[in-house]
Amino acid sequence: MSDSMNSILRGAIVSALMCVAAVAAAPVKADETPSVLPQMGFNNWNSTHCRAEFDEGMIRGVADKFISLGLKDAGYQYVNIDDCWANWQRDKDGHLQPNPKRFPSGITALADYIHERGLKFGLYSSAGTSTCEPLEENRGFPGGLGHEKDDAKTFASWHVDYLKYDNCNNQKVDAHKRYTAMAEALRGSGRHIFFSMCEWGENKPWLWAGKDPVDAGSWRTTGDISDNYASMLKIFKQNVVLDGYAHLGHWNDPDMLEVGNGGMTDVEYRSHFSLWSIMASPLLIGTDLRTVKPDALQILLNKDVIAIDQDPLGVQGKQVRDADGIHVIVKPLKDGGRAVAVFNEADTAKDVMVAATEIGLKTGGSHTVRDLWAHTDAKGDGSIKTKLEPHATVIYRISK
Repeated sequence: MSDSMNSILRGAIVSALMCVAAVAAAPVKADETPSVLPQMGFNNWNSTHCRAEFDEGMIRGVADKFISLGLKDAGYQYVNIDDCWANWQRDKDGHLQPNPKRFPSGITALADYIHERGLKFGLYSSAGTSTCEPLEENRGFPGGLGHEKDDAKTFASWHVDYLKYDNCNNQKVDAHKRYTAMAEALRGSGRHIFFSMCEWGENKPWLWAGKDPVDAGSWRTTGDISDNYASMLKIFKQNVVLDGYAHLGHWNDPDMLEVGNGGMTDVEYRSHFSLWSIMASPLLIGTDLRTVKPDALQILLNKDVIAIDQDPLGVQGKQVRDADGIHVIVKPLKDGGRAVAVFNEADTAKDVMVAATEIGLKTGGSHTVRDLWAHTDAKGDGSIKTKLEPHATVIYRISK
């Protein structure tokens, strides 16, 4: 073999070895680029809080239910765990560690179990010295304040895809500083991790959380939701007026769904799901899917309503009427159509008329109006005439 051929061969070998080394050194990354649409999935908090049944067996069971119940096919992808997953103390090197009783197999094993089912895995922490749940000597589990870089690298090594970052025990450190520190740490972790800020709206995060340097995927606009109509109504009213701040990849978050937890009627749960969807809110199931009732599951699996939340235009619906207990919210859609939700917050039934012009349509047009709960179509000029029972919502898709 000639010297020139030897040189070429040596160069090829060196190049190949460098490529292999680069691949070996590459950080772990999520399998897919995350959607810029509102996140859909599950979080255990609303159904279990910190009770003993919250453990790796429960979460594995929930992941299995994503498949068997058709939730994955409907668009739900994140299986997220909330507070109380961690051990009381960091290890000797200052790293977070899982509670050995709740998660004896470790967090990586749980994340991999979820990934094997084509789903994504989310974890919880707080932008303070400890998390929100004080279970022992009035102290919470270790928080991320001052540990952002190390915690982000730990999350990446555990194959985490999503971080819900709470606001407890924050030592009155500026919110911008605390959330920026974790946002930058996540970006430097070597893995894409969706950043869900849970700042409760204290510092108007809609004004800054969706911009550099935080660039969060979503931010809480309210306090915690409770499983009752009054709480759902209050949070809806706080969030619906913030439509101007949401955009693709950055969403107002009025907290997780209570559908199926038993504190509201099915009519109220349909309103809850409809209103969250037209507000382009994250749809995070908060009921235990291992025991979910058929009526609640039917609400959670309404693909027509889900499609409104997940419309690729990425616009939060705008409230165009708030009068006499009636709310009308209009959301433009990618195909040029409109979604319209009409909600009766009152305790009495209401006859409601919504003109085509109030929806933003020209007079004299011809449109198909689809009722997304009844799954029926009607032809007309786009106007809506309906009788709404107390606390009920109708939601329509209007197209040419």
